[in-house]
Amino acid sequence: MAAGHQPSPDSPAALDVEAWLRTLQQALQVEADRGFVDLKGRQSRFSAFVIQQLQERPADLPDEPLQRILALRAGFDTYSELSLARRQSLVRQCRERLHALRQAQRPVLAVAPPRLRLVPSGSSATASAPSPGAAGFTADTPLSEVRGVGPKTAARLAQLGLWVVRDLVHYYPRDYLDYANLVRISGLEPGRTATIVATVRRSHAFASPRNPNLSILELHLVDCTGRIRVSRFFAGQRFSSPGWLKSQQRLFPVGATVAVSGLVKETPYGPAFQDPLMEVLDSPQAPVRSETIGRLLPVYGLTEGLGADRLRQVVEAVLPVLRRWPDPLPEGLRRSHGLITRSEALTQIHAPASQEQLQASRRRLVFDEFLLLQLGLAQRRRQLSQRPAPPLALPAGGEGLVQRFLAILPFALTGAQERVLAEIRADLVRPQPMARLVQGDVGSGKTVVALASLLTAIEAGCQGALMAPTEVLAEQHYRKLAEWLPQLHVTSALLTGSTPAPRRRQLLQDLANGQLQLLVGTHALLEDPVQFDRLGLVVVDEQHRFGVRQRNRLLAKGLQPHLLTMTATPIPRTLALSLHGDLDVSQIDALPPGRQPIRTHLLKGSQRQQAYALIREQVALGQRAYVVLPLVEDSEKLELRSAVEVHRQLSEEEFPELSVGLLHGRLNSADKQAAIGAFACGASQVLVSTTVVEVGVDVPEASVMVIEHAERFGLAQLHQLRGRVGRGAAASHCLLINDSSNVLARQRLEVLVRSSDGFEIAEMDLRLRGPGQVLGTRQSGLPDLALASLTEDGAVLEEARDLARQITATDPDLQQHPGLAQALAEQRRRQMDQAARLN
Repeated sequence: MAAGHQPSPDSPAALDVEAWLRTLQQALQVEADRGFVDLKGRQSRFSAFVIQQLQERPADLPDEPLQRILALRAGFDTYSELSLARRQSLVRQCRERLHALRQAQRPVLAVAPPRLRLVPSGSSATASAPSPGAAGFTADTPLSEVRGVGPKTAARLAQLGLWVVRDLVHYYPRDYLDYANLVRISGLEPGRTATIVATVRRSHAFASPRNPNLSILELHLVDCTGRIRVSRFFAGQRFSSPGWLKSQQRLFPVGATVAVSGLVKETPYGPAFQDPLMEVLDSPQAPVRSETIGRLLPVYGLTEGLGADRLRQVVEAVLPVLRRWPDPLPEGLRRSHGLITRSEALTQIHAPASQEQLQASRRRLVFDEFLLLQLGLAQRRRQLSQRPAPPLALPAGGEGLVQRFLAILPFALTGAQERVLAEIRADLVRPQPMARLVQGDVGSGKTVVALASLLTAIEAGCQGALMAPTEVLAEQHYRKLAEWLPQLHVTSALLTGSTPAPRRRQLLQDLANGQLQLLVGTHALLEDPVQFDRLGLVVVDEQHRFGVRQRNRLLAKGLQPHLLTMTATPIPRTLALSLHGDLDVSQIDALPPGRQPIRTHLLKGSQRQQAYALIREQVALGQRAYVVLPLVEDSEKLELRSAVEVHRQLSEEEFPELSVGLLHGRLNSADKQAAIGAFACGASQVLVSTTVVEVGVDVPEASVMVIEHAERFGLAQLHQLRGRVGRGAAASHCLLINDSSNVLARQRLEVLVRSSDGFEIAEMDLRLRGPGQVLGTRQSGLPDLALASLTEDGAVLEEARDLARQITATDPDLQQHPGLAQALAEQRRRQMDQAARLN
C-alpha cells in the first residue's frame, strides 16, 4: 500500500478489511474463552482456520503491521503441539498485532486546537473607557502623577530612563511569552510556551513529605488526545494547613474545565508545564478572565525592585491616553503603505491580541523610526547644501598639478578610480559643499584618488586636510605623500599627538598664514589651536571610526570645506543608508591589475606548526609574514602581555634564525615607526602585531598573514587584516587559527575562506553580529533605533527612505506635514535631553 494512502472508511475495501479483522478477532476471543484447546469447529480446527484467514487476507493492507502478523504463522502450523503457555502467548500476540493493523488502517484525523474565548484585556477595555485620571494625561505627564505610581515605583522607573508617559509608551517589550499558542495535550512541545484546555480527572493537594513548608497541588488533566499531570508548588507554612489544601482541591474539582498556560519542559514522564498559570472555566465555552492565560504576554527589561507584573500594570494604566494622540502620518500616506494607526500600533505592541496584530504594530513603529531617521538625514543634507562653499574650479589652461601627479605614478588609474575621481571633481566645482563617501575594498586604491582630490583643492588656491584614525595610518599616509609631493612643489606636514611642541608651533603658524598647503594628522587636527587660512577640502579616512560629532568639528574649521570620507570597511547597504544617508556614495569596485588572489585557510590550534612551516618557506623565498593577535576583552594589559608572550616564543623557540618584530598599541610613535620600518625594509622578516596593522600598513613583500584566535574577530575586521597581504606579485596566504570548538564560530570563519568579496562578507557580519559590533562599540553615529533592526528590516528601511525622498522633494521644511515636523523636533529634543542626562 502506498505511503500516506488510506481507503475511505466507507469504501468497499475498508469494509472488507474491517470484516476480516472482526472475524479473526472473534475466533481468537472464542479460543481464549475455551482455554486454548485448538477448538474444533464444523469444518476445521481453530489453528487451521487462522492459517486459512491469513492466506485469504484482503489486498492493500499496511505492510509493516501485516508482516508482523504473518511472522506468527509458523506458530499456528504447530499450534496443537505447543504448551499451554506458548498457545496463550501466541493468541495474545496475534490479537495485539491485529489491533495495531486496525489502527494503522484507520485514517488519522487531525484534532483541531482548542478554542478559547478571551475577555478583553484591561488595556483593550480601558481603551474605550479611560480609567479615572487617565483623561488628564499628556505625553509629558510625569509618571509620578499616574494613578497607582508612588514615589518608590517612580524612582525605579527613572532608573530605566522612564520619566514621563511618552518614555513609558515607547519602552517596548523585548520579548513576548506566547500563551496564545493553543494546542491539544498531544501537541505540547518542550521549550515552547503554550495553552491547553482540558478536563480535571483527579485533583489532589498535599504537603510535601520531604519538606513540611512546601505544598503541592497536583491535577490530572485529559482531553481528546491525551493526558497530562500539572503541578503547582506553594512555599510557606501558611499553605500547608489542611483547610487551605482542601480549599485548593475545591477550586479545581473533578470534571471541571481548566485552561492552563506556561512553558513546556521535558521530564522523564513526558511533557509538563513549568510554573503553570491556571483558571477554571465556567463551561468549555466560557471566556477566560485572566490577563495572561491564552494571550501574548509582554516581557520588559526590569530593574531591581520593579517586578514584571508591576511594570505591566503601570503600562496598562497609561495606554488609554494613546487614542487621543495625533498620528504624524497623514491618512492617505498611511493607507497607501498599508499601515495601521500609530495609536493602535503603540497599544498593540504592549497588549497584542494576536501574532498578526503584533506584526502589524511592529511594522508601523519600525516604519516610523526609519522615516524619521531618513527625514533627519535629508534635512541635514539640505542644510549642508545651503551653506556656501568655495567652488574649487581649476585655473584656465589645463589641469597642471593633478595631471603631473598622475604622470609620476608608476601605474595608470583603473577605470573605477577614474570614474570616482570624476564624480568628486564634479562636486568640487559647485558652490555647495561636497559630502561624499568613497567605499573601496582593501587595496582598491582610495589613497591615490584622495590625493588627486586634495591636489585639485590646492591648485584652486585652498588648503587640504587628510585625517586618519591612528598615528600609524597617519604616518603611513604622510610617508607615501612625501614620495610624491616634493616633486610637485606642494608643502605638507604631519600633526599627531606625538608631534614635539616646537615643531607643532611652527606648523600651526605655517598653517594659519597659508604657507602649509596640506596637513596630515589624527584627532589632533580637531584641537582648537589648529586654524587654517583657507581650508577647501577635508578627507577623512576610515570614516566610521570617527563618528558624526568629530566630523562636524573639523568642518567647522573652514569657511565650509568640502568633505570626502573614505572607508575600506565595506558597509552593508542598510547600514550605509542609516549612517551615511546624508552623503553621496561612490564605490571603487575594481582592484588594480596584477593583484594576486589571497588563499585563505582555516586551521585548528593543534595545526599551528603548519602555519609556522609556511612562514619559513615564504621567508626563504624573500617574502615576509604577519602574526596578528586580537585585543582580548578590550584590555590593553592583556593585549600587551599576549603580544609580548607570542613574540618571545616565536623569536626564541620557533624562528631563532629570523628577526621577529613587535608592534602594539602601547609603543610610542617612534618605536611603532621603527617596527614598521624594519619590517618594510626587510630587517625583520616576521612582525608580531595586534590590530594596529588593520589599516594602512603597506608592505608589498608581505605574503603571509597568520591570525591567532580568529574566532574573536568580526568578519569585516578579518577581511581588513587579510588585505595587508597580497599587495605584491607573489601568491599570498591568510591562515585563520581557530581555537574555539563552537560550531557557529567555525561557520562564520568559513565565509571568509569561501569569499573574497568585502560586501558579501560585511552583509554576513551584520547578520551574525549586529550593527553595533560591525562598526565597533565606540561608534557615535549609529542611529538610535528602539525597535527597528538593520539586519531584518531592510525592506522597510528602503520603503521609508523612498517616502522621505518624496516628501522632502516637494516639502523640504515639512510645512505641509506638521505631524512629521513635530515628531522630528520631539525626537531631537529627546536626544538632547538624554545627552544632557548622561553628562
